[in-house]
Amino acid sequence: MAQLHGKVEAEVELQSPADKFFKIWRSESHKLPTATSKNIQGVKVHEGDWDQHGAIKIWNYTVEGKSGVLKEKVEFDDDNMSFTLHGIEGDIFDEFKVFKPVCKLIPKEKGSLAKLSIEYEKYKESDPNPDKYMAFFIDMTKDIDAHVLSA
Repeated sequence: MAQLHGKVEAEVELQSPADKFFKIWRSESHKLPTATSKNIQGVKVHEGDWDQHGAIKIWNYTVEGKSGVLKEKVEFDDDNMSFTLHGIEGDIFDEFKVFKPVCKLIPKEKGSLAKLSIEYEKYKESDPNPDKYMAFFIDMTKDIDAHVLSA
């Protein structure tokens, strides 16, 4: 039986404190096109408010030189400083049935750790895993870390 469901994971050491990094995603995601302009060219609220649990946002992004659009519904877990982006529609669904990036921030004595994952479901076994999207997520995370430190 083909394995269509999967999860890719990575960890990124951050210099910024977990709470400040989380705040960007939690209530200031409108700043992400400035923080990581090569990856995110725009984000707008489609339904709800910027800091609202369950808000729906539309992202304009570039992965490996190709522009795309993703509509997602965000889920925040404030107690655990994590967020999940539930993909609803967009270009990524040409490649995946399910696409769900997750970031959990772990405070450390100095800086923090971002545990990144992407849960996915492919259409067929021969389709590639979302490795290029994980590379994008890692790069974006590093850019946001640098932005938080410079703010």
